[in-house]
Amino acid sequence: MATYGYARVSTTDQDLTIQREALKAAGCEVIREEKISGISRQGRKELETLLEFLRSGDTLVVTRLDRLARSMDDLSSIVRELQSTGVSLRATEQPVDTSTAAGRAFFQMLGVFAEFETNLRKERQMEGIAKAKAKGVYKGRKPSIDVAEVKRLRNEEGKGATEIAKQLGIARTSVYRVLHEI
Repeated sequence: MATYGYARVSTTDQDLTIQREALKAAGCEVIREEKISGISRQGRKELETLLEFLRSGDTLVVTRLDRLARSMDDLSSIVRELQSTGVSLRATEQPVDTSTAAGRAFFQMLGVFAEFETNLRKERQMEGIAKAKAKGVYKGRKPSIDVAEVKRLRNEEGKGATEIAKQLGIARTSVYRVLHEI
């Protein structure tokens, strides 16, 4: 029976020190860390490595449930995976311990609130973008394709879509899209 920790922050400029110290204080022998969004499990290699490594009787410790997942679906999926292998989950800052009935109930309530918070944040972000667009401040992402260069390569040099795509380092479908607009 071993105790493992998992620490996560969403962006590379955020610091993991506080989580790391809390996990060490909780008795974690190994701590896996990553700086990546928790909205989905995709690309979270440290979490996947840890989930594959855990064995029956082990405990996974996080500081808060939102460090493990941001959606109730992902959180439930991870906990089901842990439970199927006999691993319990504990949070240092929340009364969550899936080895007890009360801990499991509290886990589910916190998971719902974490997802609700994420959805509220998305709504506020979309409202902010809509206001910025109305004011003419938000223009979206800058174009990554030089339309004039695509047209020049086609019209002046007679190059095909594949050659243009290779030369400019863009997808061939993007070249076709530009050429279709001519």
